[in-house]
Amino acid sequence: MKRLRSLLPLLILVAIGVALLASGELKHFDPHHIASEAANLHASILAHPLLAALIQIGLMTLGIATGLPGSIVIVLAGGMLFGIAEGTALSSIGTILGALILFLASRSAFNHGEGQAPALVEKLRAGYHTYPVSYAMFLRLVPFFPFGGVTVALAWLRCPLWLFLTATTIGGTVMIAFETALGAGLTETIAREGAVSLNVFAHRRVLLPLLGMAVLALVPIVLSQLRRLPQRNG
Repeated sequence: MKRLRSLLPLLILVAIGVALLASGELKHFDPHHIASEAANLHASILAHPLLAALIQIGLMTLGIATGLPGSIVIVLAGGMLFGIAEGTALSSIGTILGALILFLASRSAFNHGEGQAPALVEKLRAGYHTYPVSYAMFLRLVPFFPFGGVTVALAWLRCPLWLFLTATTIGGTVMIAFETALGAGLTETIAREGAVSLNVFAHRRVLLPLLGMAVLALVPIVLSQLRRLPQRNG
C-alpha cells in the first residue's frame, strides 16, 4: 500500500498526460490554427495581459509535468502570440515548474522502499555521480532526448534537487528560446507559404548550436579521462 501511495503522484501525472493527448486538445495549439485566430487572440491578450500570461505558464506547466510529447506546440503558440522575449520567459517559467513537479513525483516513486539496487543500477548511478553537472547538462541540452524522459531519468539517477533545477533552468531556457524564436516567425511564414512543417526543427541551424552546447557539457569528463591516461599507462 505504501508503495502504491509513492507511485500515485507519478501515475496521476501520466494518466492526465495520456488523457490530454487522447482528447485532441493540442490541435487548438496547431500553428495554422493560431495563425488563423491571431487577431482575436492578440486582442484578448491586450485586454487581459496578466490572465493571458498565467494561462501560458499554466499550460506549459501542465504539459511538462505530465510528460506530454506535444508540448512543443504550446511553446510555438507562445512565440506566435507573445513574441520572442515574453514568450520565452513565460514558457520557461512553466517548463521549470512542470519539470519540478514531474521530478518530485518521479523521485518519490523511485526512492520509496527501493532497498538494495541491482549492481548495474548502482554502477550507472556511480558513473553519473562522478560527473553529475556535466551529465545533467548534457542530458538537458541534447535536443533528441525527450524532456519528460530526461526529467524522470535524472530523478532515477538521484540527481540533487539544486542541480536538477540549475540544469533545467539553463538547458530548458535555451531550448525554449530556440523554439519560441521559431514560433515567433511562423505567422509570417504561414501567411507567405500557406503551410509549415515541424521538420524545421531538424534543420542544422537549429540542431548544431544545441549539439555544440551539449558537447561542451562533456568537456570536463573528456579532460578528466585524458588526465588519467598517463596514470594507467604508468
